[in-house]
Amino acid sequence: MTAVPPDQPAPRHRRPPGTSDDAVAAAGKISEALETTEQARGHLFAFHQLTGRADLSLDDAAGLLEAAGHPELAEEVRTELIGRNVVSDRWSFQLVEEYDDDYYATFRRMEERVRTALVGGRRHVFEAEMKERRRTHGHPSHRARPGSAEGTDHPNP
Repeated sequence: MTAVPPDQPAPRHRRPPGTSDDAVAAAGKISEALETTEQARGHLFAFHQLTGRADLSLDDAAGLLEAAGHPELAEEVRTELIGRNVVSDRWSFQLVEEYDDDYYATFRRMEERVRTALVGGRRHVFEAEMKERRRTHGHPSHRARPGSAEGTDHPNP
């Protein structure tokens, strides 16, 4: 293993030789877009879970309607809402699966393809360079990577 100079970014976070600023920026931007898509995916899972929880709560609501003397409303809740598709022909889990299998999977493949083509597959090169510009060199709370203090070396550069 090649020793990394003290308090420098790990090799996996440095741009390959000959890589342009535009290439680093482009790889960084598509990775940022993927991170935003990851957040959207999380919201989709939240939607799925909240919708399921609401559907299960409707059982209690229907029972309470019956207990309150409104069996016709209870039956209407059971018929119109419980188990209903959230969009045409789909429950929320089916939306999640379709999103994952189509858009999300394609997005992840494309992000990896761009990173491979532009920065040798390295992740977070743009962010690592931003960190180098923004950190206070020599300050113990601003080290480049774990274990990068003078005279130490981290086992996983």
